[in-house]
Amino acid sequence: MAESAKKILIVDDEPDVTDLVAYNLKAKGFVVETLNNPNAAVGFAHAFKPDLAILDVMMPELNGIQLCRMFRADPAFKGIPVIFLTAKAEEHDRVQGFETGADDYICKPFSIKELVLRVRALLRRASPGANQEASQTQLHAGRLVLDRERHVVTVADAPVSLTATEFRLLQLLMERRGRVQTREHLLVSVWNYETEIETRTIDTHVRRLREKLGGEAAWIETIRGIGYRFSENAPREAS
Repeated sequence: MAESAKKILIVDDEPDVTDLVAYNLKAKGFVVETLNNPNAAVGFAHAFKPDLAILDVMMPELNGIQLCRMFRADPAFKGIPVIFLTAKAEEHDRVQGFETGADDYICKPFSIKELVLRVRALLRRASPGANQEASQTQLHAGRLVLDRERHVVTVADAPVSLTATEFRLLQLLMERRGRVQTREHLLVSVWNYETEIETRTIDTHVRRLREKLGGEAAWIETIRGIGYRFSENAPREAS
């Protein structure tokens, strides 16, 4: 990955935080822009075209949750990875963040080294062509098609809007079709690093993914107490 070509937008109302994060990311070769006014974030992002956004949750007037929803509703940004950087460390806060469409959630105070690792991991997963098998660019199941090369998912030829993490999760399940994937294995494989994020994170992402897949969600089976499996055979709910 050419990190010098990767652009990161940081939105936080605390200049000390944006300055610290920007300084360290720039030192690693990233192109970084910062904003302390969340109201200007969407307009600025259209001009900057970031590859990844880091958002504070607790901001006046427009908070990170609202801003993430605006990004996800905008075709220009709905697929870019979003990291929440916040002092709100309770489990229900993290779950709300993931349900909003965030790809990662880092609590303050945080380790700069860990933040850089997570940024790199998200950008790696979001890169078109990442982890492709040489001879197959598409995965098929009923009306569901995942195109690795174009980074597109369709159901009955209609595009499905997925975040980078949801796409990677679905891709991994489809690639390992018929094999049970434990929650712990999914955390390491999909998030690309060892983490202390609760395994409930996986359940939150799978629930969102199923909602977006509609009838084709039946391909994803819950293996109670263990994890998930993408069915080898067409479920009755899928057609």
